[in-house]
Amino acid sequence: MSSPQEILLPVRDYDLAATLDSGQVFRWQRVENLWHGVIRKHFVQLTQTADGIHAHAAAPVTDWNFLREFLQSEVNLAAILNTFPDDEPMRAAVAACRGLRLLRQEPWECLASFILSSTKQIVQIRQIVALLCEWFGEPTTVGRASPRAANNLRHDKDGSRGRSPHQFPTAEKIASLTEANLRDCKMGFRAPSLLAAARRIADGSFDLERIRQMNYAEARLELMKLRGVGGKIADCVLLFGYGFDAAFPVDVWIERALQELYFPRRRASEKRLRKFAATHFGPHAGYAQQYLFHYMRTKKN
Repeated sequence: MSSPQEILLPVRDYDLAATLDSGQVFRWQRVENLWHGVIRKHFVQLTQTADGIHAHAAAPVTDWNFLREFLQSEVNLAAILNTFPDDEPMRAAVAACRGLRLLRQEPWECLASFILSSTKQIVQIRQIVALLCEWFGEPTTVGRASPRAANNLRHDKDGSRGRSPHQFPTAEKIASLTEANLRDCKMGFRAPSLLAAARRIADGSFDLERIRQMNYAEARLELMKLRGVGGKIADCVLLFGYGFDAAFPVDVWIERALQELYFPRRRASEKRLRKFAATHFGPHAGYAQQYLFHYMRTKKN
């Protein structure tokens, strides 16, 4: 099934809910069994069906490859899972989260979102990003959104939805703002970091596209030249925005997972954990990280 506004991606072994709600992205909302969000300039509604993922766009689409790329729907998940270590913690995480995928986001939105994620919980990140997009992003077309999704855009209790969907503001747009403008979006001390990154990208002194030509170590160091970008944020951007599967973001959840599951009798340093991750989880360590992350957040306890 395919039309200017609808398509069915015939993907198997794909858990759409887990994938969109596992801390990779912050702009997707659920209405019953329907998810709606914005990918670049497209307002899209996604539904998991027995045959795959059904997508409905609010405006006609001439090329659906943007959606296939974002969802990574053509990736061979079984081949990736076969590279994971055959140990009890990893087996438990895969069994609990089967169908979890990594998304491929637009690098600027990914970078900006994770700069805003510092020391914040997911619900708070969603609120900040929602305000930023509402106030400074270009609006998308919602005229032919499904009735359920359109109604949900008008009703919200946590500030993370309830507004007409907007595109993520460009680096050039954010660069034109003041720190006070950004602080009004409730991002606090993260505002100067976001503004500094946007200005460097807008004036051409930092090239996000150049990251694609680097190896993982080079790319990580390059991103860490930006204000507010440490190792964890750089790894998130490399993993979710560029597809560097060697990137292994270590936050409190992953540190806890590695300590409890792999070092239960002694506390390991962050350096030791990173060295262990680099050698233990194989060529798709970042994928393994996401399974452990989601497992610890939602399943284990």
